[in-house]
Amino acid sequence: MPDLYAYTDGACSGNPGPGGWGVLMLARDGEQVVRERTLQGGEPDTTNNRMELMAAISALEALARPSRLILVTDSAYVKKGITEWLAGWKRKNWRTSAGSAVKNVDLWQRLDAARATHEVDWRWIKGHAGHAENERADELARAGMAPYKPAKSTGGK
Repeated sequence: MPDLYAYTDGACSGNPGPGGWGVLMLARDGEQVVRERTLQGGEPDTTNNRMELMAAISALEALARPSRLILVTDSAYVKKGITEWLAGWKRKNWRTSAGSAVKNVDLWQRLDAARATHEVDWRWIKGHAGHAENERADELARAGMAPYKPAKSTGGK
């Protein structure tokens, strides 16, 4: 059985502003890529953190059956949220340790539900550091954002 990887990224032009998310899914047999799938999307008015969450959600929701995978993100917010903070937020009825409401609770709940049927190994890598798969996910995120960005003015009448 090949190893499954999901490389996820989010992007935003302004924060908030137009945003996009991208996913590069690879099935590998050793170093050999045997299958590749890409996903992307965006929204007209969002934040970078929401797009990072949407990338991870979309990767997991795209899987047709329960799977074991390695999900790679360059978002410390996503990685720490899912592996360190989520259990406490749920215990505290979606409140932070300071007692305030968890930001993006709708997406955290959706991510929690999406991961429930999968065995996910969550990994963080430094973004924009030459990781080829992360760079591809970033390209997909920027492409997902493109339809929502205003056209640049050419200066004419």
